[in-house]
Amino acid sequence: MNSFDRVSIIGVGLLGGSLAKVMRKLGLAKSIIGYGRNQANLNEAKKLNIIDEVVPDIQSAAKDADLIVFCSPVQTIGELAMKMAPHIKSDCLVTDVSSTKETLVLEMEKIIPEDISFVGAHPIAGSEMSGFQASSNTLYEGAHCIVTPTTKTNPVALKRIIELWETIGTQVSIMDAKEHDFIFGAVSHLPHILIFALMNTLGNLKSENHDHVTPFSGAGLRDITRIAGSEPVMWRDICISNKDSILYCLDRFQETLNHLRSGIEQGNGMLLTEQFKTANQYRSNLVSNT
Repeated sequence: MNSFDRVSIIGVGLLGGSLAKVMRKLGLAKSIIGYGRNQANLNEAKKLNIIDEVVPDIQSAAKDADLIVFCSPVQTIGELAMKMAPHIKSDCLVTDVSSTKETLVLEMEKIIPEDISFVGAHPIAGSEMSGFQASSNTLYEGAHCIVTPTTKTNPVALKRIIELWETIGTQVSIMDAKEHDFIFGAVSHLPHILIFALMNTLGNLKSENHDHVTPFSGAGLRDITRIAGSEPVMWRDICISNKDSILYCLDRFQETLNHLRSGIEQGNGMLLTEQFKTANQYRSNLVSNT
């Protein structure tokens, strides 16, 4: 695809830094501008020539940009976009990498002027690590990317955003924003919440002779709780912005947990065995489909 003359990346952490690195590697931008709240991230990216310029305010990030990518926490994007909107040129493409979509897409279509194109995107890539230091030019390689157009989306802009993510190395799927939030509320947001809750539960458990039980855990616990190291502010914003889907999934999980608790309380081995066999099969299906 043709390169962009001037790309502004808002938030140069794990996702934004990785995007800047791969766009630099592939020659997809003649100039990359960085803006964000973390000055250390910006300075490091500038020092390594991953970005060409650090701007002091959001208005400067908008000026003359051909592509603006919001990589900041989802709850901050609306306010930032409002400040940028009067300064964005008419043929600019605006997109994001946020994990929640419905509320954001509706908000952005109200904020962004009609002669500017917004296309929501969610690359399914990340890590329990955060910050520019954890970024990589291979983070998105082979990942899925969900693009969430609406009836108002400019077809040319949609095509350009799809081309961008395909060139970067992702497999692009198009999905309705509401369906996106339900699916990822189930397969991503719910598991993160459960693991956060599990670590908080274990962290507060004591035995008769030990104030902490976790030092006695094996590799299995470390494996399944890796995502508890994820960035707290980002996950706070995800929970708030995708509240309805997450609460629905939590209620379904609570029903399943209550069923298991009942089986344990009653000593119902048949129920427990069937539940565990069913989980084994779901897990097998998951692995075979990835």
